[in-house]
Amino acid sequence: MPETATDHYDPDCIFCKILAGEIPSDRVHEDDEVIAFKDLNPKAPVHVLVVPREHRRDVRELAEEPELLAHVATVAGQIAADQAGGDFRLIFNTGAGAGQSVFHVHAHVLAGGMLAEGEM
Repeated sequence: MPETATDHYDPDCIFCKILAGEIPSDRVHEDDEVIAFKDLNPKAPVHVLVVPREHRRDVRELAEEPELLAHVATVAGQIAADQAGGDFRLIFNTGAGAGQSVFHVHAHVLAGGMLAEGEM
């Protein structure tokens, strides 16, 4: 059976609802594969989440699609270049014990100023 866009949509997922436009977000990038929006509780001067449009639980599932994972990293770099001179930290929290609170894979782009080792 071929996959459809709804095969990777979770109606209970806050990020799926943001992607669908059901919940507003302060978007800084949008294309056919990902959206990026400002984190509501920033941990750095620039704190943006890059979220694939298709629901994937975590970075391990995203890694099954290396081109999409690479696209997430490329978008993160573009955001950092546009908003913070190019230097950035890219973080994927994977699992509740690692701080993942929304189980739709997303990359945290942290940039703008010196970031301490323990931040995030």
